[in-house]
Amino acid sequence: MSLELDFYQMMVQPMRDELTGIGFRELRTPEEVDEVLQDKTGTTLVVVNSVCGCAGGIARPGVAMALQGDKKPDKLVTVFAGQDKEATARAREYFENNPPSSPSMWLFKDGKLVDMLHRSDIEGTSAEHVADRLKKMFETYCA
Repeated sequence: MSLELDFYQMMVQPMRDELTGIGFRELRTPEEVDEVLQDKTGTTLVVVNSVCGCAGGIARPGVAMALQGDKKPDKLVTVFAGQDKEATARAREYFENNPPSSPSMWLFKDGKLVDMLHRSDIEGTSAEHVADRLKKMFETYCA
């Protein structure tokens, strides 16, 4: 591995840690994505993480705030756009022909996509807005 690649991965690690530190499992291979998203039981939140400013300033903090509520998904998973490219591509196959979007959030219930937040729903808003939107999703679909 080159020094440049090592440095870049080191710079990105804190962005990964923001989600894994609050209970998300990173899916880094297509096989890991399939393992989780082919499970048709319960609720699963998939966060497509990214290095952009709206991911760091709005999306990841919004997710953390939303998870403070009483209702939350059974499974929390994440793929990292631009980093784990094959895993992200596989996850996007489950997003029912929606255009690629990062950051974004996708909620599945019993294997069916039931709600989502695209980048256009995140960018230019606030972490509080994202948290409120996610909490409404959780209240509607999570036990």
